[in-house]
Amino acid sequence: MLENEANPTISKSTGLPRKRFYRARAHSNPLSDSHFPVPISPSHVDFSLHYPQFFSLSCEVGCIKRVQFADIGCGFGGLLVSLSTLFPETLIIGMELRDKVAEYVKERILALRTTNPGQYQNVSVVRTNSMKYIPNYFEKGQLTKMFFLFPDPHFKEKNHRRRVISPHLLDEYAYVLEVGGIIYTITDVEELGEWMKTCMDNHPMFEALTEEELQADPAVKLLCTATEEGQKVARNGGQTFQAVYRRIALSL
Repeated sequence: MLENEANPTISKSTGLPRKRFYRARAHSNPLSDSHFPVPISPSHVDFSLHYPQFFSLSCEVGCIKRVQFADIGCGFGGLLVSLSTLFPETLIIGMELRDKVAEYVKERILALRTTNPGQYQNVSVVRTNSMKYIPNYFEKGQLTKMFFLFPDPHFKEKNHRRRVISPHLLDEYAYVLEVGGIIYTITDVEELGEWMKTCMDNHPMFEALTEEELQADPAVKLLCTATEEGQKVARNGGQTFQAVYRRIALSL
């Protein structure tokens, strides 16, 4: 408690970091050069630093766990926290370009681990540009779920190349997703929702989930409620547009 009183960035009541000390621009230019370390390949990523409890257990049984879920542009970590308790045995990583926001998520997770012993050990965050470096972090077919929640719409046509869902980037996502792996997208911008849906409809390695599959998937229920952006849209009575697609094998 004394430490929290001396540190104004930590809430005295919850022990969690105060978001107002980590505010940043809503979006960053993903095509600009940023200065942070980038692994040469997935084998150069030391995930034991992110999930020390899981990796110490893995060493004991001789089987190293791998990250299976990736939240791309994870924002302030609302989805990560919700997924952590819903899938407690699955390793989940958030990828965020903005340095202050990534630092907030890191502090949030550490605080949750402290106040909830044994929980939130399966979730972490890395500051990186996922539009450039996805293959540097994940092996072929490693991921089972990828989340793209309320991405930057980049309204101007000349900036559509900055959108995180595009035909070119779907090739990379198909590479790191296992067959049967799922991409989840949601936005409150109808035009962007149609863009993402069309991109995936036209890609030979993705197909839309059926209504029955959507209803049965517990992760779908978090798309509107888990993030700060989703909660804001709900408060304002706004619409959202979802597109959820499965990675399929390429037909020859």
